[in-house]
Amino acid sequence: MSFLADLLGIVPCPAHARNDVDRLISELIRIGETEDYLSERPGGPFNVQCRHVRAIEIGKRLNEIGGKKLMEFTLRRVKKKLGKTIFAHLEYAWDDLGQWIP
Repeated sequence: MSFLADLLGIVPCPAHARNDVDRLISELIRIGETEDYLSERPGGPFNVQCRHVRAIEIGKRLNEIGGKKLMEFTLRRVKKKLGKTIFAHLEYAWDDLGQWIP
């Protein structure tokens, strides 16, 4: 079902949250393009675990809106747009976040 839903552009979230979700996913992709989700050193936008703080905040919000299904959908979007390496970085940055367990 996820392949078909992705193909048709069906976002697994309530209709009233669609604009917010689209904005959050766009911001998350921009972070991946410009900063990455992981760093070798903490500081700036990265916490002591070297994970991007805003990417974690976005993950928490997506989890509140649509749970694991929306987070998985977002990861597929990131993978399609930015590739496997950045996808894996986001997956690791989201480790232990809400319902998310890679």
